Amino acid sequence: MNQLLLIIDAQQDLIEGNGDEQPVFKKERLVETINLVITKASNSHIPVVFVRDLDVGQGTGKGFQIHEDINVPENSLVFDKSATNSFHGTGLMEHLKSLETQHIVIMGCATQHCIDTAVRTATINGLDVTLVEDGHSTPDSKSLSAEQIIQHHNETLHGHYNVENFSIVRNSEEDLFTPAHDSYRE
Repeated sequence: MNQLLLIIDAQQDLIEGNGDEQPVFKKERLVETINLVITKASNSHIPVVFVRDLDVGQGTGKGFQIHEDINVPENSLVFDKSATNSFHGTGLMEHLKSLETQHIVIMGCATQHCIDTAVRTATINGLDVTLVEDGHSTPDSKSLSAEQIIQHHNETLHGHYNVENFSIVRNSEEDLFTPAHDSYRE
């Protein structure tokens, strides 16, 4: 089965915050978890793809770059996006199709925006998705804590389906690259 690790908006300013934005919830743990899953992907020869948001740091500078403590594999690809949806106008979906990808593992920021959108978009485009339960984060909103937002999305997106393909939520300690989707399809 062709698989891929997709890390969305794990950028310096989004994780650490800046003068305009709060840091994400449990930022140090998020970076550790991303690195753990990158290691698992690399050990299994699974490609790693990053997506960066061009709105961060106006698309330039240190704040726009992938977080300095994330171990970016040399052969990973980076797509830049101008929309909430990582697949919109980026060439990401074409890349996945060229690899005949069937399953993607998703991590990154921000839970209720780019992560939610990527999970839902992937399932309607013929991909099974594993969302890493402890591998996405966000800052607090005006009405909900970041912890509540993350928990809500983990519950909502676990089992989210679009007939043939769906998402499941698994912890980073699990064998994320042995998809368990077929047991849910039976």
